[in-house]
Amino acid sequence: MPEGPEIRRAADKLAAVLENEVIEELFLGLERLKKFRRILMGTRVCSIETRGKALLTHFNTDWTLYSHNQLYGVWRVVDRGQYPTTKRTLRVALHTARHSALLYSASDISVLTRKQLTTHPFLSRIGPDLLDTSLTWRALLSRLMEPRFKSRRLSALYLDQQFLAGSGNYLRSEIIHDAGLDPTLRPIDLSRGQLGRLARSTLTISKRSYTTGGITNKVGIAKKLKSQGKSRAAYRFAIFDREGECCYRCGGSIIRSTLNSRRLYSCAQCQTAPLRTRSG
Repeated sequence: MPEGPEIRRAADKLAAVLENEVIEELFLGLERLKKFRRILMGTRVCSIETRGKALLTHFNTDWTLYSHNQLYGVWRVVDRGQYPTTKRTLRVALHTARHSALLYSASDISVLTRKQLTTHPFLSRIGPDLLDTSLTWRALLSRLMEPRFKSRRLSALYLDQQFLAGSGNYLRSEIIHDAGLDPTLRPIDLSRGQLGRLARSTLTISKRSYTTGGITNKVGIAKKLKSQGKSRAAYRFAIFDREGECCYRCGGSIIRSTLNSRRLYSCAQCQTAPLRTRSG
């Protein structure tokens, strides 16, 4: 499933061709949405927004197109009418004078009023977006220690969209590894310094993935491996999907486990050292 950085990059591509443009024609493939075609025809796109893994297309009326890519959904931007050859099912097509924005394979799609956005089952429950520029590491540290979050294992917490919207499987492994923490620990088990390190790693890794197009490995390491002719798959991640290989930080062996029904990667050496436990 695409995670927050991938959704934000998709939103950037949509914004580049849709913002401030009039929707001259559109297609809504789901039967329950077809009634909105006339309502949205001729409207102007004001902005494209992401909230975690959800993407919102705001029009200059009271309406917003909500979409969640889930496992298989994908947006494509093409010159108007130049549909790509694909076996995917087209769900939404937004056509401006020059471009077409096409959503394939997704099914979690709605057309909502501004008021309905505030009560949407997903949007009303999620936490702050991990790429929100107003989210600071200190605010995230405080959130880690909120009563509803502080006693949960990091392996579970970093998949919970109510804690942090946009986090997912690869970010979970990469963030916890960057912070040098055992994924079975809880925020309440950590010292103040460890909490601060985790909060900073959360923002750093998320932003790095967004700006580099999905590379979470340290920039210097990624560049070195690339210069050696390594594939993108070999230098993209510090730890995720690298079972049995050596940790770039300490040389320890990377292990794969299953926690919360999802694969998780950690270093057997630099993420398992005993940590000081907080009292209370």
